[in-house]
Amino acid sequence: MALTSTPKPSLVPPRPTRIAAAATPPQALTSPLIVAALIMAGLYVGRDVLIPIAIAILLSFVLGPLVNLLRRWHFGRFLSVATSVVLALGTAAALATLIGVQLADIAKDVPRYRSTIERKIEGLNDTPAGRLAGYVASIGRTMHESQEEAKPEPKPEVKSTGPNPQANPAPPDKAILVEVKERVPGPVTLAGTLLSPILHPLATIGIVFVVLLFLLMQREDLRDRMIRLAGSSDLHRTTVAMDDAAKRLSRYFLVQLALNASFGLVVGIGLYILGVPNPVLWGIFSALMRFVPYVGAFVSALFPLALAAAVDPGWSMVIGTLILFLILEPLVGHFIEPMLYGQSTGMSPFAVLVSALFWTWLWGPVGLLLSTPLTVCLVVLGRHVDKLEFLDVLFGDRPALTPVENFYQRILADDPEEAQEHADLILKNCSLTAYYDEVVVKGLELAARDAARGVLTTDQKTDIRTSVGGLIAEMADRDDLRGDTEAKADPDAPRPEPVPETWRPAGTVLCVAGRSFVDESACAILAQLLGKRGIGVRVVPFSDVSRAKIADLDPGPAKLVCIVSMAISGEPTHLRRLTERLRRTLPDARLVLGLWQADDAGLDEATRRRAVDADIHVSSLRAAVDAVVAAAHGEVIPAPKAPEPEGEFARVQPMPA
Repeated sequence: MALTSTPKPSLVPPRPTRIAAAATPPQALTSPLIVAALIMAGLYVGRDVLIPIAIAILLSFVLGPLVNLLRRWHFGRFLSVATSVVLALGTAAALATLIGVQLADIAKDVPRYRSTIERKIEGLNDTPAGRLAGYVASIGRTMHESQEEAKPEPKPEVKSTGPNPQANPAPPDKAILVEVKERVPGPVTLAGTLLSPILHPLATIGIVFVVLLFLLMQREDLRDRMIRLAGSSDLHRTTVAMDDAAKRLSRYFLVQLALNASFGLVVGIGLYILGVPNPVLWGIFSALMRFVPYVGAFVSALFPLALAAAVDPGWSMVIGTLILFLILEPLVGHFIEPMLYGQSTGMSPFAVLVSALFWTWLWGPVGLLLSTPLTVCLVVLGRHVDKLEFLDVLFGDRPALTPVENFYQRILADDPEEAQEHADLILKNCSLTAYYDEVVVKGLELAARDAARGVLTTDQKTDIRTSVGGLIAEMADRDDLRGDTEAKADPDAPRPEPVPETWRPAGTVLCVAGRSFVDESACAILAQLLGKRGIGVRVVPFSDVSRAKIADLDPGPAKLVCIVSMAISGEPTHLRRLTERLRRTLPDARLVLGLWQADDAGLDEATRRRAVDADIHVSSLRAAVDAVVAAAHGEVIPAPKAPEPEGEFARVQPMPA
C-alpha cells in the first residue's frame, strides 16, 4: 500500500522535504538580527506610507479577478482597471456614508437609552445580586467615612496684634476684572479646523487608490521584476510559482471577503428581526470584525448586546442577540469556513496570535485588521521562494520536522509516549508495514548515521533501543494489512492466504541481526510483521552468530534466514563473513539479506550478490516480508521492489487551507 494520505485544501503546494539542516554558527546570526531590526524600524517609521501600500496590495488581489473578467469582455486594460477601482472606491464611500448616518442616529437617541439603563439598574437592586452589590457598596462607604473622620482638623490661624507691622499686612488691592475675547476665526482657519480630523483618512484613502491603480495597470511588469528578484535562472519554475501564489491569494481573499460580508448580512437581518436599532451598522461592523483574529467575534457581539440592553426594558432582546451570535459564529467558523477554504489560513494558531500582536504594535488598529492577510502573504512567499523559506517555517501550520525526523527526535529525547501518539495519527491512513518502512526504519537509519559519526552516547543508544522496543510492543495487536481509515471503509476486503502449517512453528524463520546497535530493533520489527502473517519467527542477536558462538547455535526447524543490517558506509565485510558462517551452519536454509543502507539503495541485485552471497537482497521491510511469504507458499522469491522516493511520507501531515 502506498504511504499517502488525502491532504487538506491548501493555499500553496507543499514544499520540498528537507531532512537535515546545517547548523548555523552564532556569529552568523548577527547580520540577520540587524537586518530584522532595521526592517521593523522601517515599518514603524514609514507606517504612514506603508499602510496605504499594504492595503492597496491586498485590494489588488481582490480586484485582480474582476479586472481579468472585464478584459475578457474586451473592456481594455485601462477601462477595466478604472472600472474596478471606481467600483471599489464607490463601495467604500457608500459604506462610510452609511456608517456615518447610522452613528448620527445612535447619538440622537442616547438620552433615551440612558433612562432605560437607569431603570434596569434600579430593577436589579431588588434581585439577590443587586442586594449583595448594595451591601458591598455600603461597606465601602462606611470605610471611606471612617477614614475621613480619622483625619486631624486643621488648626485655626492665630492673628498677631503686636506692634510689628509685618504681622498685620495691609489688605490687598481690589481685583480688576479682565475680559478676554477670542478673535473670530477666518474662513480658512475655520475650514482647517473642521477638515483636520478627516484630512489624514482622506489622504490615506487617496494614496491607497492611486497605488492600487498603478498596481493593477503594471501588474505584469511588477510580476517580471519579482521573478527577477526571486530568481531568473529557472524562469518556468519561478513563473509558475508566482502565478500560482497570486491566484491562490486572490481566491482566498475573495472567499474571505464574501464570507465575512455574508456573515454581516445575516447578522444585520437577525438584529432587524429582533428589533435592535441600526442593524445595518452592526452588520457592517460584524463583517469588518471578522477580519480580526480571536477578539473580532467577541467585539462584534459586544456593542449590539449593549445597545439591546439599553433599548429593551426587559431582557428578551439581549438574550436573542446573544443566541444569534452564539449560533452564527461557531457555525461559520467551524463548519462553513473549512468547507470553503480549509480549516485555517495556512498559519499556525501561535503565528496568528503573534502576527496580530506584532502588526498592532507597529501599525495600531489598522495593523490588527491587516495582520492575518499580511502574514498569509508572507507564508505564501516562504513556500515558493527558497530564500524566504524561514517565513513558512516560522508562521506556517505544517510541521517543521518530517515524520521521520519527528520520530527520531522523540526516541532520541526518550519520549516514547509522544512517539506512540505520532504513530497512532499516521497509522490512520497507512498500514503498519508502510509506517515501519517509511518512518521507523528511516529514523533508525538517522540513528545509525549519528552513531557512525560518534555523536551518540551509550545512554542515548540504550534509550533509543528501549523506546523502539516499547513502540514495537504497542503495535503487537494492530492490523498490518490496512490503515484504520481503510479498514473502516472496507471491512470485507479479502485477507491474504494463510501460510502452510509447516511454516508456523517458532524458529522456522531466523531473523539475524547485524552488529549495529539498531539492527536488533529492525530484526524485531521484521519478526513482528512476519508473525502477523502466521510465520514462526525467532530473533537471533549478532552475538549468537559471532565466530566464537556460532558453533553453539541451535538452528531448530529453520528453513530461511533473514539477515537484517543497517550498515551506513563502507563495504559490509562483516556481513559477507556472517553469511559464510550461516551457509556452513545451515546449508539447507535460504538466505535473505536485508541491507537497509541508503548509500547502496541504487545498486542492482548483481552488484549486491557480488558484495554479499545471499539468495536475494532486499532494501525494505515490505520486500523482505514479501520474499518470506513467497517462500512459505513455495513460490519463487520476488525481486526487490524499487524504493519509494525520499520524502514520500512527508505528505502524511496536516495541510493548511
